[in-house]
Parts: sequence; structure tokens; C-alpha cells
Amino acid sequence: MVKTGGRGKPIFIGGAGVALLMLWTFSPFPSLPTTLSVRRMAISPEQDGAAAMPDCAGEDGHGVNMGHDPADHTFYDDPDLTYTVGSPVKNWDEKRKEWLKHHPSFAAGAENRLFMLTATQPWPCKNPIGDHLNLRLFKNKVDYCRIHGYDIFYNNALLHPKMKSYWAKIPVVRATMVAHPEAEWIFWIDSDAMITDMDFKPPFEKYKDHNLVVDGWPNLIYEKKSWVGLNAGVFFLRNCQWSMNFLEAWAEMGPQTPNYENWAKIQMETLSDKTYPVSDDQSGLIYLLLKEKEKWGDKIYIENQYTLSGYWGGIVNSFDKIIDNYARIEKKVVELRRRHAEKVSEHYAEVMAEAFRKEGGGDRARMRPFITHFTGCQPCSGEHPGYSDDACWIGMEKALNFADNQVLRNYGFVRPNLQNSSSLCPLPYGFSSYKKEK
Repeated sequence: MVKTGGRGKPIFIGGAGVALLMLWTFSPFPSLPTTLSVRRMAISPEQDGAAAMPDCAGEDGHGVNMGHDPADHTFYDDPDLTYTVGSPVKNWDEKRKEWLKHHPSFAAGAENRLFMLTATQPWPCKNPIGDHLNLRLFKNKVDYCRIHGYDIFYNNALLHPKMKSYWAKIPVVRATMVAHPEAEWIFWIDSDAMITDMDFKPPFEKYKDHNLVVDGWPNLIYEKKSWVGLNAGVFFLRNCQWSMNFLEAWAEMGPQTPNYENWAKIQMETLSDKTYPVSDDQSGLIYLLLKEKEKWGDKIYIENQYTLSGYWGGIVNSFDKIIDNYARIEKKVVELRRRHAEKVSEHYAEVMAEAFRKEGGGDRARMRPFITHFTGCQPCSGEHPGYSDDACWIGMEKALNFADNQVLRNYGFVRPNLQNSSSLCPLPYGFSSYKKEK
């Protein structure tokens, strides 16, 4: 049977199709729902065992109302409040609390709400592959935020003209705290650091009595007074008055101050292994821990129970072994090989974490590193003192592909070779996303 549709194109309706049409026409049963009618159906608790979906007009996917800003007076209406370093904010905790009171949809869940920050320079890269690497590094962070429902701000402007390079982060963090009073935690991550465990979520309950979380080792800081006792390129900072004050104290050692050169001398005298006479942010942070511990130390958590800022040189060669660990567990736990929507990835992350706990107590050495930080490799300038081109750029590609495979599995693909970014394979049904069973 042939009918002619629009523009003279034939439409073929087979015998089975005719029979089905006749069944629909003469059937005594109620008519089947159309796509439009399905959309309009209200799901009742009796139908799906859960509460009916509320009217979400004006709300985003996290249940916050982004279309509502009442006329009530808040700190935003204070002409004396600024976003800049050097202009201290007073009573910030009260100001945030008041803002959340006027925006109740943001208050729910605010205690652990995270906002990620990263940045690059405002000019093009000198390294021919630098902009490409920066794009992939940013994509990596966007993927992580999308999977977990976090917001992210990528900055490529100098918010203080004199605070460049590693000091540029402080003005960005300071401005973000004011721009996002709904966020409890600011997650700063350097552009050359990447998420290599897309499942991992920060254990904020662990930090309930702290305001700054940074990767490091207390003995290297307090006993050896080492410049590498911590890494200031990745940290969690609570959005509170303490943090406002801390940023001001930290920034006082920066290049925008008249005492910048003197601070370099002080840091050199204080730290046992600092070799270059320039005041930097990492040395400044360690200095505050050493010299003003009573003022700041109790609220700073030095994290070393997971890789908050893992040194890439000790990580990239372990990826294949880590892949084997996950493939072995996925082979045992059928649920982990089940296809699922990306939006419910956190459920499967918990299943995987529980499987690791049962197998070996959740040993982090056998699990993916949360963050792999390519310290010493500068993708934009192309400089890498002490390292070869291959070590930096091949290592970075391998780490990015290791992370990207965790994302691609939800889209039905996998890179079988971590050193070949262009080679993709469809992921067979029921197979591990990391290594095909033999």
C-alpha cells in the first residue's frame, strides 16, 4: 500500500501497519496515549510509589529559584562593599545569612554547596598546543561539575592588575565569595590540575570545624619548614568571615603591596628549601601557618588521606594498574556494568566505593587519584624546567584520557589507548568500560 506524502515522496505502509491501524480504530479498549498526552500526565504517588512531581516553574535542576530576587535590602545594596582585595568585608557571615533568608530556595543544602573556580591567563598561549591543552583541562573540570551538579566559573581576566601568575587566584576567590553567597565552599583548582576520579566527592563532614582544606604534610610544614610542605594550587575555602580575613592576610605578601620585595627575603629566611627570591602564594601560606598558627592554624585542615593535589610524576605510570583494579571489580559486580543515565552516576560511584571497601578497606592506593596536578609543566608557556616535552605532554594526554574515559562510558564509548586521543571504540553491552574481558 502506497500513499503520497508532502513534496511527492511516497510513504509505504506495510500490511502489518494496516492491521495495526484497523486494530486501533475498532478496538473496544481505550485509545493509546499520544506523546503530547503522556507529557501532560500527572504522576501520582500510587503510580510510581513516590510523591508527585511539583511545579518547577522558575527553578533549575537543583530546586533553587533563579528567577526570584526580592526587593529587600541586602549587602548588594551597600555602596561601600566591594569585590576587591584590600577592602575588607565586615560581618560577612551575617550578610550571607540575611541574603539566604531572603532567598529560601538557596538555603536548603547550602551547608555543603560547592562552587568550582579555575583560571588561565588573558592572552593566547605561546606553546603551539597550549590552548588545546587548556581547553581539555577546562572540559575536564566542567565534566566533573556537571556530573555532580556543581557550578563553575572559568576566569581569564586579571581582577587585580598587579596580582598576576600564582597570585591571581586570590582576587578571583575573593570576588567569587561575594558573587555567590549561596555557595558554602569555594573549590579553587589550578589550570594545570585535573580531576582523575570523576566519582569522588569531597568529604565535607570531615571538615565541619575547618575553613580551609589544602593538600600537604604537617611534618614537612612544621618540622622541616619546607616550601613543598603543601600545595597551594588546589584548595577548599569556606565562604565565611574567617576566610575573608585570611585572604586579606595572605594577599599582604603579594606584588600589589609596597613590602613585596621584603616579603621575599622573609620567606627565604623562614623556609629551609626555598631557593628563589620571590614572594609566592605557597610560601606565603606556609609562612602564615608557621608564624601565625594560633590565629589561623586551628581552622586549616592539612589533607593527605586522599590525593587532593597528587604529583603527576608519581601517578601517570600507575593508570594501567588502576584500570585493572576497576575492571576486576566491575567484572564481579554486575550492577557496575549496567548502562545508566549520567545524572545518576553518583549511585554507581557509591556502589563502586562499597565494592572497594569490601575488597580491601577502600585502600586509596588502588583507587583513582582525585586530582592529578602537573606541577612543573606549564601547558601555556610550554616551559617545564627539569622535565622533558614527552614527560609533560604525553603524561598530560594520558591523564586527560584516563579521566575522559570515565565520562565517555555514559555516552557509549571508550578510548582503548590512553595515549591515543583520536581513537574511540563503542562500548559493547555488558562490558567493562575500561578493559574488554578476554
